[in-house]
Amino acid sequence: MSESREREGLALKATDTGTQPSRRSLLVPALLATGAFLVLVGLGTWQMERLAWKEALLARVEARIHAPPSPLPPAESWATLTREGDEYKRVRVRGTFDHARETLVFTVRGDDASGAYKGQGYLVVTPLLRPDGPAVLVNRGFVPVDRRDPATRAEGQVAGEVEVTGLLRLPEEASWFVPANDPSRNAFYRMDPAGIAAAREVKGAGPFLIDADATPVPGGLPEGGGTRVSFPNRHLEYALTWYGLAAALAGVCGALLWARRRAGQR
Repeated sequence: MSESREREGLALKATDTGTQPSRRSLLVPALLATGAFLVLVGLGTWQMERLAWKEALLARVEARIHAPPSPLPPAESWATLTREGDEYKRVRVRGTFDHARETLVFTVRGDDASGAYKGQGYLVVTPLLRPDGPAVLVNRGFVPVDRRDPATRAEGQVAGEVEVTGLLRLPEEASWFVPANDPSRNAFYRMDPAGIAAAREVKGAGPFLIDADATPVPGGLPEGGGTRVSFPNRHLEYALTWYGLAAALAGVCGALLWARRRAGQR
Protein backbone atom coordinates (compact mmCIF):
# COMPACT_ATOMS: atom_id res chain seq x y z
CA MET A 1 0.00 0.00 0.00
CA SER A 2 2.74 2.44 0.96
CA GLU A 3 4.63 1.48 -2.16
CA SER A 4 1.60 2.31 -4.35
CA ARG A 5 1.17 5.73 -2.73
CA GLU A 6 4.84 6.43 -3.22
CA ARG A 7 4.52 5.67 -6.93
CA GLU A 8 1.50 7.98 -7.22
CA GLY A 9 3.41 10.77 -5.44
CA LEU A 10 6.37 10.39 -7.78
CA ALA A 11 4.02 10.49 -10.77
CA LEU A 12 2.32 13.67 -9.52
CA LYS A 13 5.67 15.31 -8.86
CA ALA A 14 6.87 14.43 -12.32
CA THR A 15 3.67 15.91 -13.78
CA ASP A 16 4.08 19.15 -11.79
CA THR A 17 7.71 19.54 -12.74
CA GLY A 18 6.80 19.01 -16.40
CA THR A 19 3.90 21.48 -16.32
CA GLN A 20 5.58 24.41 -14.56
CA PRO A 21 8.47 24.89 -17.03
CA SER A 22 5.95 24.54 -19.86
CA ARG A 23 3.84 27.38 -18.48
CA ARG A 24 6.88 29.53 -17.90
CA SER A 25 8.01 28.93 -21.47
CA LEU A 26 4.73 30.46 -22.72
CA LEU A 27 5.05 33.64 -20.67
CA VAL A 28 7.58 35.49 -22.85
CA PRO A 29 5.91 34.65 -26.21
CA ALA A 30 2.54 35.64 -24.72
CA LEU A 31 3.89 39.01 -23.57
CA LEU A 32 5.51 39.63 -26.96
CA ALA A 33 2.34 38.68 -28.82
CA THR A 34 0.23 40.92 -26.58
CA GLY A 35 2.61 43.84 -27.11
CA ALA A 36 2.60 43.33 -30.90
CA PHE A 37 -1.22 43.11 -30.89
CA LEU A 38 -1.54 46.38 -28.99
CA VAL A 39 0.93 48.11 -31.33
CA LEU A 40 -0.97 46.94 -34.43
CA VAL A 41 -4.32 48.06 -33.00
CA GLY A 42 -2.75 51.39 -32.04
CA LEU A 43 -1.45 51.91 -35.58
CA GLY A 44 -4.87 51.12 -37.01
CA THR A 45 -6.54 53.57 -34.64
CA TRP A 46 -3.99 56.25 -35.51
CA GLN A 47 -4.76 55.78 -39.21
CA MET A 48 -8.48 56.15 -38.47
CA GLU A 49 -7.71 59.44 -36.71
CA ARG A 50 -5.67 60.50 -39.74
CA LEU A 51 -8.60 59.56 -41.96
CA ALA A 52 -10.91 61.87 -40.02
CA TRP A 53 -8.33 64.66 -40.24
CA LYS A 54 -7.84 64.16 -43.99
CA GLU A 55 -11.57 64.14 -44.70
CA ALA A 56 -11.97 67.36 -42.72
CA LEU A 57 -9.08 68.88 -44.68
CA LEU A 58 -10.61 67.89 -48.02
CA ALA A 59 -13.97 69.33 -47.03
CA ARG A 60 -12.33 72.57 -45.86
CA VAL A 61 -10.28 72.98 -49.04
CA GLU A 62 -13.28 72.17 -51.24
CA ALA A 63 -15.33 74.86 -49.50
CA ARG A 64 -12.55 77.44 -49.78
CA ILE A 65 -11.73 77.03 -53.45
CA HIS A 66 -15.38 77.53 -54.42
CA ALA A 67 -16.08 80.43 -52.07
CA PRO A 68 -16.35 83.99 -53.41
CA PRO A 69 -12.95 85.74 -53.37
CA SER A 70 -12.21 87.94 -50.38
CA PRO A 71 -9.72 90.80 -50.05
CA LEU A 72 -6.13 89.86 -49.27
CA PRO A 73 -5.52 89.74 -45.48
CA PRO A 74 -3.87 92.93 -44.15
CA ALA A 75 -0.08 92.89 -43.93
CA GLU A 76 -0.10 93.05 -40.14
CA SER A 77 -1.77 89.62 -40.03
CA TRP A 78 0.57 87.88 -42.47
CA ALA A 79 2.82 86.49 -39.74
CA THR A 80 -0.12 84.65 -38.20
CA LEU A 81 -1.34 82.89 -41.35
CA THR A 82 -1.61 79.11 -40.95
CA ARG A 83 -2.25 76.17 -43.23
CA GLU A 84 -5.36 75.09 -41.37
CA GLY A 85 -6.83 78.55 -41.12
CA ASP A 86 -5.84 80.24 -44.37
CA GLU A 87 -4.34 78.06 -47.10
CA TYR A 88 -6.39 77.66 -50.30
CA LYS A 89 -8.59 80.65 -49.48
CA ARG A 90 -9.72 82.50 -52.59
CA VAL A 91 -8.45 86.07 -52.51
CA ARG A 92 -8.32 89.04 -54.85
CA VAL A 93 -5.69 91.75 -55.01
CA ARG A 94 -4.84 94.67 -57.29
CA GLY A 95 -1.42 95.85 -58.39
CA THR A 96 1.12 96.04 -61.21
CA PHE A 97 3.29 93.11 -62.27
CA ASP A 98 7.06 93.62 -62.09
CA HIS A 99 7.90 91.35 -65.02
CA ALA A 100 11.61 92.22 -64.87
CA ARG A 101 11.85 90.22 -61.63
CA GLU A 102 9.84 87.15 -62.54
CA THR A 103 11.12 83.74 -61.40
CA LEU A 104 10.72 80.43 -63.19
CA VAL A 105 10.08 77.43 -60.93
CA PHE A 106 10.65 74.10 -62.68
CA THR A 107 7.76 71.64 -62.68
CA VAL A 108 6.30 68.73 -64.62
CA ARG A 109 2.64 68.60 -65.56
CA GLY A 110 1.17 65.12 -65.75
CA ASP A 111 -1.38 64.01 -68.31
CA ASP A 112 -4.10 64.35 -65.68
CA ALA A 113 -3.36 68.04 -65.08
CA SER A 114 -5.80 70.69 -66.25
CA GLY A 115 -4.86 73.01 -69.07
CA ALA A 116 -3.63 72.66 -72.62
CA TYR A 117 0.08 72.19 -71.85
CA LYS A 118 1.66 69.07 -70.36
CA GLY A 119 5.13 67.80 -69.61
CA GLN A 120 8.15 69.75 -68.42
CA GLY A 121 7.93 73.48 -67.95
CA TYR A 122 7.94 76.31 -65.45
CA LEU A 123 5.61 78.14 -63.13
CA VAL A 124 5.99 81.88 -63.61
CA VAL A 125 6.23 83.67 -60.24
CA THR A 126 6.00 87.46 -60.58
CA PRO A 127 5.97 90.21 -57.93
CA LEU A 128 2.75 92.18 -57.86
CA LEU A 129 3.46 95.73 -56.66
CA ARG A 130 0.47 97.02 -54.74
CA PRO A 131 -0.37 100.71 -54.33
CA ASP A 132 -1.75 100.15 -50.82
CA GLY A 133 0.72 97.75 -49.24
CA PRO A 134 3.76 95.47 -49.60
CA ALA A 135 4.26 93.43 -52.75
CA VAL A 136 3.01 89.86 -53.05
CA LEU A 137 4.29 87.06 -55.24
CA VAL A 138 1.86 85.65 -57.78
CA ASN A 139 2.18 82.26 -59.41
CA ARG A 140 0.77 83.31 -62.75
CA GLY A 141 0.74 79.76 -64.14
CA PHE A 142 2.52 77.31 -66.41
CA VAL A 143 4.68 77.81 -69.49
CA PRO A 144 6.31 74.97 -71.45
CA VAL A 145 10.09 74.74 -71.69
CA ASP A 146 10.24 76.28 -75.16
CA ARG A 147 8.34 79.37 -73.93
CA ARG A 148 10.42 80.12 -70.85
CA ASP A 149 11.88 83.25 -72.48
CA PRO A 150 9.45 86.14 -71.83
CA ALA A 151 10.10 87.37 -75.36
CA THR A 152 8.26 84.29 -76.70
CA ARG A 153 5.13 85.24 -74.74
CA ALA A 154 5.32 89.03 -74.84
CA GLU A 155 1.53 89.42 -75.02
CA GLY A 156 1.23 87.80 -71.60
CA GLN A 157 3.54 90.35 -69.96
CA VAL A 158 0.56 92.51 -69.07
CA ALA A 159 1.28 96.17 -68.30
CA GLY A 160 -0.63 98.49 -65.99
CA GLU A 161 -2.77 97.74 -62.98
CA VAL A 162 -4.54 94.40 -62.91
CA GLU A 163 -6.77 92.51 -60.51
CA VAL A 164 -5.61 89.00 -59.63
CA THR A 165 -7.93 86.36 -58.22
CA GLY A 166 -6.48 83.13 -56.92
CA LEU A 167 -5.71 80.80 -54.03
CA LEU A 168 -3.53 81.79 -51.12
CA ARG A 169 -0.66 79.28 -50.78
CA LEU A 170 1.91 78.99 -48.02
CA PRO A 171 5.50 77.84 -48.67
CA GLU A 172 5.87 74.41 -50.19
CA GLU A 173 7.37 71.98 -47.69
CA ALA A 174 10.86 70.65 -48.41
CA SER A 175 11.07 67.12 -49.77
CA TRP A 176 13.82 64.59 -50.46
CA PHE A 177 12.39 64.25 -53.97
CA VAL A 178 12.62 67.95 -54.87
CA PRO A 179 16.05 69.59 -55.26
CA ALA A 180 16.82 72.64 -53.17
CA ASN A 181 16.54 76.04 -54.84
CA ASP A 182 19.83 77.48 -56.04
CA PRO A 183 19.42 81.25 -56.63
CA SER A 184 23.09 81.58 -57.64
CA ARG A 185 22.31 79.42 -60.70
CA ASN A 186 18.83 80.87 -61.14
CA ALA A 187 17.50 77.35 -60.53
CA PHE A 188 14.24 77.06 -58.60
CA TYR A 189 12.33 73.85 -57.93
CA ARG A 190 10.20 74.61 -54.88
CA MET A 191 7.73 77.37 -54.04
CA ASP A 192 9.61 79.22 -51.31
CA PRO A 193 8.23 82.78 -51.28
CA ALA A 194 10.78 84.13 -48.80
CA GLY A 195 13.69 82.68 -50.77
CA ILE A 196 12.34 83.87 -54.10
CA ALA A 197 11.64 87.36 -52.77
CA ALA A 198 15.19 87.56 -51.36
CA ALA A 199 16.72 86.37 -54.62
CA ARG A 200 14.77 88.99 -56.58
CA GLU A 201 15.23 91.71 -53.93
CA VAL A 202 11.51 92.16 -53.40
CA LYS A 203 11.56 93.74 -49.96
CA GLY A 204 8.65 93.24 -47.58
CA ALA A 205 6.90 90.67 -49.79
CA GLY A 206 4.29 88.48 -48.16
CA PRO A 207 5.32 85.03 -46.80
CA PHE A 208 2.94 83.34 -49.24
CA LEU A 209 2.03 83.19 -52.92
CA ILE A 210 -1.20 83.60 -54.79
CA ASP A 211 -1.92 80.89 -57.35
CA ALA A 212 -3.70 82.80 -60.11
CA ASP A 213 -6.93 81.30 -61.40
CA ALA A 214 -7.68 80.39 -65.02
CA THR A 215 -8.66 83.90 -66.08
CA PRO A 216 -7.43 84.14 -69.71
CA VAL A 217 -4.12 85.90 -70.29
CA PRO A 218 -3.35 87.67 -73.60
CA GLY A 219 -1.55 85.18 -75.81
CA GLY A 220 -2.58 82.28 -73.55
CA LEU A 221 0.59 82.14 -71.42
CA PRO A 222 1.23 81.81 -68.56
CA GLU A 223 -1.65 79.35 -68.15
CA GLY A 224 -3.20 79.79 -64.72
CA GLY A 225 -5.67 77.73 -62.75
CA GLY A 226 -3.44 74.67 -62.43
CA THR A 227 -3.37 74.41 -58.65
CA ARG A 228 -3.55 70.78 -57.57
CA VAL A 229 -6.08 70.40 -54.79
CA SER A 230 -6.20 66.60 -54.64
CA PHE A 231 -4.63 64.89 -51.66
CA PRO A 232 -3.81 61.18 -51.34
CA ASN A 233 -6.22 59.57 -48.90
CA ARG A 234 -5.36 55.93 -48.23
CA HIS A 235 -5.72 56.07 -44.46
CA LEU A 236 -8.71 53.70 -44.40
CA GLU A 237 -6.73 51.17 -46.43
CA TYR A 238 -3.79 51.46 -44.04
CA ALA A 239 -6.08 51.17 -40.99
CA LEU A 240 -7.70 48.01 -42.32
CA THR A 241 -4.24 46.57 -42.99
CA TRP A 242 -3.09 47.16 -39.40
CA TYR A 243 -6.35 45.86 -37.94
CA GLY A 244 -6.14 42.84 -40.24
CA LEU A 245 -2.63 42.04 -39.05
CA ALA A 246 -3.79 42.37 -35.44
CA ALA A 247 -6.67 39.97 -36.11
CA ALA A 248 -4.34 37.52 -37.87
CA LEU A 249 -1.92 37.62 -34.94
CA ALA A 250 -4.75 37.00 -32.48
CA GLY A 251 -5.99 34.09 -34.62
CA VAL A 252 -2.55 32.47 -34.82
CA CYS A 253 -2.00 32.80 -31.06
CA GLY A 254 -5.47 31.40 -30.35
CA ALA A 255 -4.86 28.43 -32.64
CA LEU A 256 -1.52 27.67 -30.99
CA LEU A 257 -3.03 27.81 -27.49
CA TRP A 258 -5.92 25.58 -28.56
CA ALA A 259 -3.54 23.04 -30.12
CA ARG A 260 -1.36 23.06 -27.02
CA ARG A 261 -4.39 22.55 -24.77
CA ARG A 262 -5.59 19.63 -26.89
CA ALA A 263 -2.13 18.09 -26.69
CA GLY A 264 -2.14 18.51 -22.91
CA GLN A 265 -5.53 16.81 -22.62
CA ARG A 266 -4.22 13.81 -24.48
